[in-house]
Amino acid sequence: MKIDGIATRNIAAGLAASIAVAAAIAAMAGAQTGPSWGPQWTAEGELVLPRDYHRWIFLGSPITPNGLNDGSAGFPEYHNVYVRPEALEAYRKSGEWPEGTILLKELQLTLQGTYPDGSRDEASGRGYFPGARNGVDISVKDSKRFKDTNGWGFFNFGHHAPPYAETAAAQPAEACAGCHAANTRSMVFSQFYAPILKAK
Repeated sequence: MKIDGIATRNIAAGLAASIAVAAAIAAMAGAQTGPSWGPQWTAEGELVLPRDYHRWIFLGSPITPNGLNDGSAGFPEYHNVYVRPEALEAYRKSGEWPEGTILLKELQLTLQGTYPDGSRDEASGRGYFPGARNGVDISVKDSKRFKDTNGWGFFNFGHHAPPYAETAAAQPAEACAGCHAANTRSMVFSQFYAPILKAK
């Protein structure tokens, strides 16, 4: 069958486009590592912000308010920490966080206080009460990707009200990893989440 020049060029263009799409898909697939429930990475190696984290397991919510820290707490908000059910199940079996674990911390402001320590009165009594969402930080366990920071990478998606950044590059070691290395046994402040981690 004879194919004219125009048809030949169209076929070649179609093949080239198909090859380009396949290459892009392969590159994205190559950027993904670990379990299917684990982190998603861009081709440039940035972490993609998970969409459904409010459906994950809630581990706890430490708070270090300004009123109890001379008005200048490093993180004065609630630290609402979430983890995927699959990672928690593996942790309960082995006592170690599995590769691909994502620990997501969403910051949440306290409601405006009426006392000098920042507390206020509500129906349940005087205390600190959650207000607006105010940022997301994530730590990811990937021993190969983050071998220089004890197997964990740390990411900041913005310390402000939503919307947060869609992706984030790993923070330098001095930004987060150093504190975790100096103050925890395994790069995670597990003692704050023990009641949930050990729950049956």
